Amino acid sequence: MMLGVDPLLSGHIDFGVVLIVLVKAAITLGICLVATMLMIWFERKVVSDLQNRIGPNRAGPFGILQTLADGLKVILKEDLVPERSDRIVFRLAPVLTMVPAFITFGLIPLGGDFSDGNGGVIEVFGHKTLMQLANPDAGVLVILAMSSIAVYGVMLAGWSSGSKYPLLGSVRASAQMVSYEAALGLSVLAVVLVSGNDTGIGTLTTNGIVNAQAPWGWNLWVTGLVPFVIFVVAATAELNRPPFDLVEAEQELVGSFQTEYSGFRFAIFYLAEFLNAVTMGAIIVTLFLGGPAGPILAGPGWLWGLVWFFVKLVAVLYAFVWTRASVPRVRYDQLMDLGWKVLIPLALGWMLLLVGIRVGSDADWNPILVVAVGSAAMASCYGLLQLAFRASRRNRELEGVID
Repeated sequence: MMLGVDPLLSGHIDFGVVLIVLVKAAITLGICLVATMLMIWFERKVVSDLQNRIGPNRAGPFGILQTLADGLKVILKEDLVPERSDRIVFRLAPVLTMVPAFITFGLIPLGGDFSDGNGGVIEVFGHKTLMQLANPDAGVLVILAMSSIAVYGVMLAGWSSGSKYPLLGSVRASAQMVSYEAALGLSVLAVVLVSGNDTGIGTLTTNGIVNAQAPWGWNLWVTGLVPFVIFVVAATAELNRPPFDLVEAEQELVGSFQTEYSGFRFAIFYLAEFLNAVTMGAIIVTLFLGGPAGPILAGPGWLWGLVWFFVKLVAVLYAFVWTRASVPRVRYDQLMDLGWKVLIPLALGWMLLLVGIRVGSDADWNPILVVAVGSAAMASCYGLLQLAFRASRRNRELEGVID
């Protein structure tokens, strides 16, 4: 069974088990909604501090209720549907951008005791379970699939609007998201490669990846830092966050794929953007920063798991916001060049280097020699790739002169 990795579902399923699952689902949904509201407030407040402004400070203490006030205002606005739009798809598209983020967040271990081989298992009313909604055998693949499904919401929103500007914006957004999906997947593959379970084979479960990093064997340094950097950059581009927010393109495409949306449906796109940022931050914490795993100072281990996960997540989200306030927007050609000419070749080469190190370790090869040969091969491939780029650029210049 797909969800059978959770010890709660490994035995007899009675009413108590069903009730615990429903409670976990409600808690996960509540955390997502609250985290989205807090993320909007957090980003506005941090950006204002970095830019020497005040930021929201009227609604509630420190302006923390400003997001709620904005949400109520948007809900009361008129919900317009363009005359030439495909009405069913137009209404469905915003949901397709938000639901994948909810599903992905349900796969993230939010806490638990990972010390002494406990594997994050806690006990609730006599039942052993994990502090996550689901832990499928192919959890990492489900996360990658959900990130890909979000592209459909963006594309369908632009296509169904019946206007050329949203359509052009959705094509640009889809091209950007698909381009960085390959680098994202290759960096995740490097994590799976080094995250072994009890049999020494790489695991695809999020709980297993966190357990393999406990307490301090974080994939941040086990993979050699490079996959982490690639994943963060690719995730930022896939989230359409600055400096890769070319999807907005207000100077060219008005409001991109969401130009024709108003009222609550526009708010769904807005909320999905910040929910995706929180979810992606949680994925980064899980894959590279040990998730909830950390030292237990005093008290129950599951509580410290929650604390460490929250601290790591806030640090990652602060880095997202700091980047937004500090780095200027890149051009679209620079965005595509970075994805196809830098990140994908680097992610592929580094993954092959890790494979060579893993094979050399199993075959008792000299590790220094393996790293040296692998690095030389990567340098050679990089040189050949640069020669190919130069030849292509020169041919285009000659064709331009002839024309």
